[in-house]
Amino acid sequence: MDRRHFVISAAATALMPVCSGQATDAEAVTAAETAQMYGLIGKMKATPGQREALIAILLQSVGEMPGCRSYVVAKDTTDADAIWITEVWDDVASHKASLQLPAVREAITRAKPLIAGFDQSFATEPVGGFGLQPGARR
Repeated sequence: MDRRHFVISAAATALMPVCSGQATDAEAVTAAETAQMYGLIGKMKATPGQREALIAILLQSVGEMPGCRSYVVAKDTTDADAIWITEVWDDVASHKASLQLPAVREAITRAKPLIAGFDQSFATEPVGGFGLQPGARR
């Protein structure tokens, strides 16, 4: 996942929620991109003392992105500036489409000054779990 997409992702939610993130295009785009759920898990670092403000941006308008099944922002318990973001999308295409939403782009602009950097990020293929119904689309 490159920095631009991760910022978008993280900011996505707040940023209207910027649900973003991206593994590489080769990892993310497959022939079956509309047939399976798509997940992202990433760690973001806020500038010192700005974690709460960044979280607030990330949590604004959660749930307003078509195809976003889950968007969770969590505080890292061992790093006072770190945030973990976990996303589940209907598919890769839904995730990509969210990056074009005006509210997401605006949120990214607001969040950028509060982001010190990005740590780990992973693309996943969710298969189900509490709150996720396989095959059920929003």
